[in-house]
Amino acid sequence: MMGLIFAKLWSLFCNQEHKVIIVGLDNAGKTTILYQFLMNEVVHTSPTIGSNVEEIVVKNTHFLMWDIGGQESLRSSWNTYYSNTEFIILVVDSIDRERLAITKEELYRMLAHEDLRKAGVLIFANKQDMKGCMTAAEISKYLTLSSIKDHPWHIQSCCALTGEG
Repeated sequence: MMGLIFAKLWSLFCNQEHKVIIVGLDNAGKTTILYQFLMNEVVHTSPTIGSNVEEIVVKNTHFLMWDIGGQESLRSSWNTYYSNTEFIILVVDSIDRERLAITKEELYRMLAHEDLRKAGVLIFANKQDMKGCMTAAEISKYLTLSSIKDHPWHIQSCCALTGEG
């Protein structure tokens, strides 16, 4: 009897849908990462105006992945996607040192938002295949990730084009 109850509870959890938002500045590689997750292949992308949404299923767990456009004019509307979000994937262009301050500003603005107070954060340090890119450790230090105490977070080096990381 106990096993049956546990199995039912487990199946309820496993069949849940989890909302994920993929954010970052324009040209960071958000859409490439989304389709790498979805199809395990690189697709030709153009700048995202608005958002792309795809469902990804991993071992009966459904993730609704919202890839949100990162151009400056679109960033002010990111908060319209925050409701019920459980996970934030922040994609950082590891080559774009000049705009890392903007990324930091956007990250802390998101983390302060009421609708994201329980969200976990995964930072992808993308474009690690590029010469002269910043390491995940450098990006972590610049973004002062160690100061984030109220959200679980992880930073991961990656290359969206190859699927590494």
